[in-house]
Amino acid sequence: MQFLLNILIVCATVVFMECFSWLLHKYLFHGPLWFMHKSHHTPSKSNFEWNDIFALIFAFASLYLMYVDRQNLGYKFAIGVGISVYGLIYFVVHDWFVHQRIKAFKSKNGYLTRIRKAHKIHHKNMGKEKGKAFGLLYVKKSILTKNPVD
Repeated sequence: MQFLLNILIVCATVVFMECFSWLLHKYLFHGPLWFMHKSHHTPSKSNFEWNDIFALIFAFASLYLMYVDRQNLGYKFAIGVGISVYGLIYFVVHDWFVHQRIKAFKSKNGYLTRIRKAHKIHHKNMGKEKGKAFGLLYVKKSILTKNPVD
């Protein structure tokens, strides 16, 4: 039973992380933490950005939760796994697929195409204000229809 509960917690954490990341991105990254996040909105020849520090913070939180609950494999461990799973999804979808930080694959899958278009809409605005499409895995159709991409 504990295993099934942990699977449910992992899945719920992934969903929570998408919602939490949307809020962080919109209200903190494009707000008081813009001084770090703006590195993601400006062209760079480096493989790393100041913005990558956010991923390290989440990785630390995830590893900490898994470490403190390593004996029980309880809800803290499952939350840590969920954060890690979301981080892996984020890396593959955002860094690898959308931004091609690792040039390995392209896809014509409709869902992935919508994610890429939404992210292009987000990056069309190079500044802190008036941003759109702050999520990663969920894209409202209205964002795509009201905002054409070049």
